[in-house]
Amino acid sequence: MRTDREDRIAEIDALRGFALLGILVANIVYFASGYPAHLATDPAYASRLDSTTTWLTAFLIDTKFYLLFSFLFGYSFTLQMDSAARADARFTPRFLRRLGGLFVLGVLHAVLLFHGDILTSYALVGLILLTVRKVSTTVALVSALGLTAAVAVILLLVGSPVEADSAAALIEGARTTDAFRGGPGSVIAEHLRLLPAQLASNAGQAALALSAFLVGLAAGRHHVLSDLARYAHLLRRIQWFGYPVGLAGALVFASGGGTHDAGTMAVGLLTAPLLAAAYGASALQLVHSRTGTRPARSFAAAGRMALTNYIGQSVICVLVFTGCGFGLVGRIAPPLVLLIAFAIFGSQLVTSTWWMSRHRYGPLEWILRFVTYARRPPLR
Repeated sequence: MRTDREDRIAEIDALRGFALLGILVANIVYFASGYPAHLATDPAYASRLDSTTTWLTAFLIDTKFYLLFSFLFGYSFTLQMDSAARADARFTPRFLRRLGGLFVLGVLHAVLLFHGDILTSYALVGLILLTVRKVSTTVALVSALGLTAAVAVILLLVGSPVEADSAAALIEGARTTDAFRGGPGSVIAEHLRLLPAQLASNAGQAALALSAFLVGLAAGRHHVLSDLARYAHLLRRIQWFGYPVGLAGALVFASGGGTHDAGTMAVGLLTAPLLAAAYGASALQLVHSRTGTRPARSFAAAGRMALTNYIGQSVICVLVFTGCGFGLVGRIAPPLVLLIAFAIFGSQLVTSTWWMSRHRYGPLEWILRFVTYARRPPLR
């Protein structure tokens, strides 16, 4: 199935929109409280319902959806190479400009809105993807597996960066929460203070993103998402293997301390790609089902302007939770935070459907395309 503009593959857009929802659910907790930035639990919300909500998020969401998004980055990389070849254009300058644009947007995002930005990591790791783009499919897949295993081993050797709810983490969590209750200057200053620790965390995340890039590169070469009927058996195998192993690993991760324990985190990192793949396979099957066609269109619209929606999620969260807006940071319990995430994404589905019915690109996609192609693209 393809969209009516520029021969886009609707399955990719719908899957990207689906990944955006998971990313929002994972990220919103860092806006709602300052404690998660220090791997601590907000002591104000320790009821059974609060703990259950946090546990379910760790079990089903955390460390999974950015891998799916990263896989799509690698897959789209092959589409961009094909597009350059059809236009008889030099691909490398185009892609380098694209990475430069992503890096600038990422830096602005990290400083002004969300210290946990992923765009800067994508831009830097994208340079590696560009360098190794000609490796064989086998080498790409083996390298992806090796990278994931290496991150898990390093984590086991180094250990968890912070003990669960240590006194220092609680003090820092309270400090960050108070800073986020301030105005723009206070919020930006806190983002800058958090960036060094975040950069260290991003190193492992970037390696895992590269692993997903490589899997996407391999899948893109074989046009998996544009010929799903041919690969239906592969989707079923991914589900049969990915759900049991991925959910078992996620259970260990969520129940054993999550990011506070090196062993359980290593298990989670090793199995998260399998669960992310199973999620993706199920979403693709839903897209092609009779009941999934209509929702798929909304998710595809959101996916077509994923960059705008990703940054837009942070803008909305800053306005809702920090002193730049309503100042609700530290004042909303986890179940309500989760409901807010779904409300934000629901509004983005509606807005994206409206915008994409009238425009070729999302606002930030238009800017990035301008930078990539070094010429002004039509918006309508």
